[in-house]
Amino acid sequence: MLRILEPETAEQTILKRHAWDDLPVPESLLARLEGLFGERVTPDEAVRRILDDVRRSGDRALRDWTKRIDAIDLSAIEVTSAQIESAFDSLPAPLLDSLKLAARRIEDFHRRQPAISWIHNNREGTLGQLVRPIPRVGIYAPGGTASLPSSVLMGVIPAKVAGVPFVAVVSPPQRESGLPHPAVLAAAHIAGADAVYCAGGAQAIGALAFGTESVRRVDKICGPGNLFTTLAKRQVYGIVGIDGLPGPTETLVIADESANPEFAAADLLAQAEHDVLASAILLTPSRALAEKVQAAVARQMEALERAEILSQSLANNSGIVVTRDLEQAFDFANDYAPEHLCLLVRNPWEHIERVQNAGGVFLGENSFEVLGDYVAGPSHTMPTGGTARFASPLNVLDFVKIISLVGLNESALQAIGPAAEVIAREERLTAHAAAVRQRLDYKD
Repeated sequence: MLRILEPETAEQTILKRHAWDDLPVPESLLARLEGLFGERVTPDEAVRRILDDVRRSGDRALRDWTKRIDAIDLSAIEVTSAQIESAFDSLPAPLLDSLKLAARRIEDFHRRQPAISWIHNNREGTLGQLVRPIPRVGIYAPGGTASLPSSVLMGVIPAKVAGVPFVAVVSPPQRESGLPHPAVLAAAHIAGADAVYCAGGAQAIGALAFGTESVRRVDKICGPGNLFTTLAKRQVYGIVGIDGLPGPTETLVIADESANPEFAAADLLAQAEHDVLASAILLTPSRALAEKVQAAVARQMEALERAEILSQSLANNSGIVVTRDLEQAFDFANDYAPEHLCLLVRNPWEHIERVQNAGGVFLGENSFEVLGDYVAGPSHTMPTGGTARFASPLNVLDFVKIISLVGLNESALQAIGPAAEVIAREERLTAHAAAVRQRLDYKD
C-alpha cells in the first residue's frame, strides 16, 4: 500500500536524504558477502578487495570473480564483432526499429549542446579555450534484474557526439549464453561502440580503470549500476574520472486536482518497479487526488509482473504527501532535488521558474518520465540522491575537457604583471613573485 503522509512526517521519512555510507545494508547481502569472502565484510571492503585483485591479476581476476559471484565461466572477455552482429540480427524488428528511433533522437538532442573552442584576440594578446574529447571512455550497462539497452544508447551516443575516439561498453554476462544480453549488444552496435566487454559488477569497473590483458584501460567511466558498481566507481575516482555516483532511481510527481489519478499512479509504478530501493513520491495539495491515486496504484499493481519489487519499494521509500499548497510542494521538491520531477498540473510551463533542483523536468501528462527513459532525447542517466543540487544529467560536456589558452604579449605583461607580483608576495610565494619581476625588469 502506498502511504498518504502529512508534510511533517514526510520530511522525517521519505523526503529525508541519507549519505551513501548511512544506507542500511540488508542482512541477506552481508551473509552472501560472508560466503564469498569467508568472513564478515562490508560492501565497501568487498569492493576494495575485488578492485585490488583485478588491478594485480587482470583477466584471471575478472574470470574468477565472475565465476564466484555470477556462477558463469567466461570463455572470452571481449565480445567479437561477429557475436555483436549476430545479436543485432536476432532482435525482433519492432525492438530494433525502436532502438534506432531512440538513437536518432538522442543524437539529435546532444548535437544541439554547445561544446566549442573559442579564441579572443585583443591588443594584449590572446585568451581562449580548447575543447578536446576525452580519449577513452567506458560505459557500464547494467544486466541484473533487467537488461538495459537504453543505458547503452544514453551513454555511448553523447560520447560519440563529443568526439571520443574509443568508447567501450561493459555489461554482465547472461547465464544462458555467457555474453551480455542480445539487446545490449545490438544497442552497442547501433550507438557505434568501439568495443564490448563481458563483465559486470565491481570487477568490470576495476577492469576499465586499471586495464587487463583483454580490457583496454579508459580515462572516464560512466553509466548506472548497482551498489557494488557505484562503490567501485567511488574508489577508482582519481585514477579515472566518473560521471557521478548514481544511487537508486527516484521520481517526484507534483500534481494538482486537475491531474488524472490513473496517469499519476502509472508514473509512480513505472519508477518503483526498477528495484526495491527505488522511490516514487507524489506531492499534491489535493487530498481527494491523493486518495484516488492511492487506490489506482493498488488496482494497477495487480496486473504488473514485478509485484514483489513494487511492494517493497512502495512500502519503504515511497508515498503520497498532502502539502499545504503547490508552493510548499515546490519547496519540498527543490530541497529533495529529485532525479525526475514530473509536473502534472494545469499549465506546467507557468511553474518552470519555481524549479531549482532536478535532473530532468517532465511537463504535463504527455511528457511523462518513461518517454524520457527511452526516446525523448536527453540522456536518462541523471543525478540521484539529491546530487541534482550540483550535478547534471549525462551530456556532451561529460566527455570533453576544456583546456585554457593563454597567449599574452609584452603589453599585457606590463599591465597585469605588477598585480600578479603583489598577490604572490601576499601568499609568501617569493619564487612566483621573482618570476614576474624578472620579466618586468628584463631589458632586451
